[in-house]
Amino acid sequence: MKFTKMHGCGNDYIYIDGSREQIAAEKKPELVRKLSDRHFGVGGDGVIFINPSEEADFEMEMYNADGSRAEMCGNGIRCVAKYVYDKGLTEKKCFTVISAGKVKTLNLTIQDKKVVLVKVNMGAPMLQAADIPVISQQDQVIDEPITVQGREYRMTCVSMGNPHAVVFMEDVKDLEIHKIGPYFENHERFPMRTNTEFVKVIDRNTVEMRVWERGTGETLACGTGASATVVACILNGLTEEQVTVKLKGGELEIYWDRKENLVYMTGPAEFVFDGEI
Repeated sequence: MKFTKMHGCGNDYIYIDGSREQIAAEKKPELVRKLSDRHFGVGGDGVIFINPSEEADFEMEMYNADGSRAEMCGNGIRCVAKYVYDKGLTEKKCFTVISAGKVKTLNLTIQDKKVVLVKVNMGAPMLQAADIPVISQQDQVIDEPITVQGREYRMTCVSMGNPHAVVFMEDVKDLEIHKIGPYFENHERFPMRTNTEFVKVIDRNTVEMRVWERGTGETLACGTGASATVVACILNGLTEEQVTVKLKGGELEIYWDRKENLVYMTGPAEFVFDGEI
């Protein structure tokens, strides 16, 4: 089986052309776990199959490292764009990708016939608690208390096609995220588990973020998480609408157009290597 390793701000996945590699659906979770293993496999935050689609130009079928399906990945979809353009599967510089039934529009920046930046229309953020989903007495969860391991935190919950709990903190560099992250992910208030962003606001246009991703653990970046973070920042009056999100693996530019109610994410996509296993 042929594959390509790629990353967006260090958020790395193994990409497989689903039109060429025919794998039974029931075998994919086990295959994903084997490929994602950083000691005995290829190594990655998960596996993404790039499939033909009738609803869009391409389909992104995404799996977390533990073999569970995920609805959306901002860094992953940028790499899908680079994959299909750089490998000649499309000549379009603007096209659509569907993931878990949601269609995203992508615009490419090309240098030397290769994709270097991708701007993604991430769609409208979902703020209703039932849609995220998160259990709450309120319709929306904005700066709401949550008790995790005996400590009270304040969270704002947003869905960008997948669930996010954004927690603002004074310091994220020294956070022992591996200790607290799993308890947020599997907290009883999140019926579908959750991704958790721990965020420090630097100024009105800059934040620093670390992320615990559902089904994977800490990753170097998360595009949907960065998008959810900026939405949460604005809802809490902490930033402007255009924000640079500093992640462990790089930076993403996020803009929430309040008039259109659309979130736009711009960031890099990097090829690492091709392989066969």
